[in-house]
Amino acid sequence: MFAALAAALAIQSSPEADVAAVLDRLNAASTAADGEAYFALFTPDARFVGTDATEHWTVPEFRAYAAPVFARGRGWSYPATQRTITIAPIDCRCIAWFEEKLINDSYGVTRGSGVLRLTEDGWKIEQYVLSFAVPNDRAEAVVEVIQGE
Repeated sequence: MFAALAAALAIQSSPEADVAAVLDRLNAASTAADGEAYFALFTPDARFVGTDATEHWTVPEFRAYAAPVFARGRGWSYPATQRTITIAPIDCRCIAWFEEKLINDSYGVTRGSGVLRLTEDGWKIEQYVLSFAVPNDRAEAVVEVIQGE
């Protein structure tokens, strides 16, 4: 019976669902401060682009930043409330990009976007970009603050 259920679930899987599962696991691992699980979801040559203009990290650089935070048992949580996933219309169906609306206790609504590649080990994140969602009517004030630094 279990084998039939597993086979039925495998048939129902889609590349979009598989990519969404990777992104959900990313948030679960960061929330749990599980650095090994978190960084296993990235390709070795991936990039993480954070909200600060200086945050354009390779995986080793980002791991070095996150390691002390995770070691204290702290992580970060950005669960998706909306997500769009697109599989590249190429024969291999091995490239996906996404954009997602996220929620964070400290920052409120944020956005994530990026690219995943299908590898021998499944879908892996090539690039992840985290950004603040600034309402247009507040953009001028935000830009003034940034330019004032």
